[in-house]
Amino acid sequence: MLIIFGGLPGTGKTTIARELARQLGAIYVRIDSIEQAIRDSETVNQPVNDTGYRVAYAIAEDNLRLGRTVISDSVNPIQLSRDAWIDVAHRAQVRAAEVEVICSDPQQHRQRVETRSADINGLRLPTWEEVISREYQPWGRKHIVIDTTGRSVAESVEEIREALPK
Repeated sequence: MLIIFGGLPGTGKTTIARELARQLGAIYVRIDSIEQAIRDSETVNQPVNDTGYRVAYAIAEDNLRLGRTVISDSVNPIQLSRDAWIDVAHRAQVRAAEVEVICSDPQQHRQRVETRSADINGLRLPTWEEVISREYQPWGRKHIVIDTTGRSVAESVEEIREALPK
């Protein structure tokens, strides 16, 4: 199965996706890690654009074809990237589940964005203004929505596990 995470920075998606991956023994593919590694490469001197996503799609597909569960962790802000993840699952002939992580309390979301620290060397985290002004299209198909406002990681992971197709 391919479990596709999305959501604005600071909603808690990375923390939840990591814990779900740990519990399921799944392969964890994080766009931030891939994109930072590309930026750190001495051969890259231009914007990363969709390169990180394309690398992640290939890694995910390889592992899905090996029979592994894969969890992708990215903002996944537009329908084009969401559709591309679904295409990966179709090519690998596995089920896909989309999970959107939100924080419905703007004050709590802002506090998270403004107080978190990067866990990837060299990664510049977005400011609150960058988070709220970025393009983020509404989801156009049925998906799991997890609101992390006032909820623990354990509660969020359990809700996802219960909602995943069997």
